[in-house]
Amino acid sequence: MLRLSVFMAVLLSFLSSKAQLVDVQFDYNNVGDYIFRATNRSKTPVYLNLYFTSIENTSFTESVPYVKQLEPGFNSLFTLMREVEEPPRFIFDIKTYRSNPLADVNLDFPYLVPFAPERTVKPFDVKNIDGFWGNETPKDWRATGFIAEPGEKVYASRQGQLVEIAGGSRETDPLQWYNTWPNSITLLQNDGSLITYKNVVDVNNKLQLNQKIHAGEILGEVAPNSSEVVLMVYHNILNSSDLKFIIPLFVTAPDKTEIVNSSMNIQVVHPNTTRALEMSKREIKKMLK
Repeated sequence: MLRLSVFMAVLLSFLSSKAQLVDVQFDYNNVGDYIFRATNRSKTPVYLNLYFTSIENTSFTESVPYVKQLEPGFNSLFTLMREVEEPPRFIFDIKTYRSNPLADVNLDFPYLVPFAPERTVKPFDVKNIDGFWGNETPKDWRATGFIAEPGEKVYASRQGQLVEIAGGSRETDPLQWYNTWPNSITLLQNDGSLITYKNVVDVNNKLQLNQKIHAGEILGEVAPNSSEVVLMVYHNILNSSDLKFIIPLFVTAPDKTEIVNSSMNIQVVHPNTTRALEMSKREIKKMLK
């Protein structure tokens, strides 16, 4: 009976996870506890939402909704303890997200204007985000645009983990994509949100997936034949296909942050106090001497 229960649960978990980035596995020990693990088949982090639709002879003691960030490869999850003589019985389902669907975003976090310090830049009002989400346009989207010149250096506005480097054409598995913009770079930020830089390219092929990029570091260059850089900050929403978009505050003076608009001319500043906000003491010593 125990083996039959295991087989049925494995079958159900396989069906629920088919065509997803994550496989969830479980096994039982000699006292009948079930140990859950997950394999992230992607090259970058994925957020797993696992939920039980039926559970007997045990209890789920993790916080709910259960959302866990999975690094590429093998990840430990949790254990269901056997509580009675009968073995645990359960049915579960999973969903995966590219960003944290429970992201706790600080709306007052200061973002750096992504150009060289002392340069004067002109924001512009972004009228559309065509091609960002295939043929669809997300609801209630927000974006920030800056006028730029081809080949101009672009700097990271905030620290993050590099999760996508898209060139002029997309030839990888669409299941791995974070959006559908070509010539774009996307980072997973520390709060679980994503930031995408449109019209920014890694011309020297120096970037690597999962590399940590610090605020104020050179990220890439403005793509050839491009005259603007667009920034989008967003994250997934639990149990929804929609995205939540964030309007970032940018540092426009050493002690000033604000939402930028087309009426402004900004002299770029990258204060060390802002760059250091998400750095460790060792990183501060190494990078901000």
